[in-house]
Amino acid sequence: MNKIAIMQPYFFPYIGYFQLINAVDKFIVYDNIQYTKKGWINRNRILVNGKDEYISAPLKKDSDYLNINERNLADAFKDERQKMLRKLTEAYRKAPYLDSAFPVITNVINNSDENLFTFIYYSVKAICEYLEIKTECIISSAINIDHNLKAADKVKAICKKMEAEVYINPIGGIDMYNKEDFLKEGIALQFLKTDEIVYPQFKNEFVPFLSIVDLMMFNSKEQIVKMLDLYKII
Repeated sequence: MNKIAIMQPYFFPYIGYFQLINAVDKFIVYDNIQYTKKGWINRNRILVNGKDEYISAPLKKDSDYLNINERNLADAFKDERQKMLRKLTEAYRKAPYLDSAFPVITNVINNSDENLFTFIYYSVKAICEYLEIKTECIISSAINIDHNLKAADKVKAICKKMEAEVYINPIGGIDMYNKEDFLKEGIALQFLKTDEIVYPQFKNEFVPFLSIVDLMMFNSKEQIVKMLDLYKII
């Protein structure tokens, strides 16, 4: 069965994002939808001294109504990159898998592309490559549909264009979409719910739902690949 998922691009998202990519045949990444503040598009959380702290890629000041692919990183990020890398190094300098994870993370942060979408899309692809996720990723604006459609109508239009039989959404969207509504279009709607995943974070009390960066620092690549299957489909 042809399974697809559709998501915004997120900066070093948590493992559930990569579980979703790995669970489908085609993963559609929105580039032509409006950028939203205080979301996860250009920021995420890492562990610092036993507590969660944000890392973020700063943006140039611009209209709040622009799409993700119309926003650019701030000029200051050229210097902020190294500050971010120093923060990560200090936070995880004693983590067991720093040596294997840090080159991947450094490669992403040092990507010189100034466009917000392409910078974050590159990060998603780089982590997929590290985890050997083979799912085909497609940029939404390349799909020939009416891009003025919104919400469920846009999702269904993409599904039909991609000849999807199954659409999988993160569990957080369970109140947004209706299974019967999708079935009328010949599409089975499913939801992915990540299992509880707990791992040692030094000797601290576990802080859940942090960036994939945290997972990579405390777990081997082989362990994370196994975690990609720790979910339920509802």
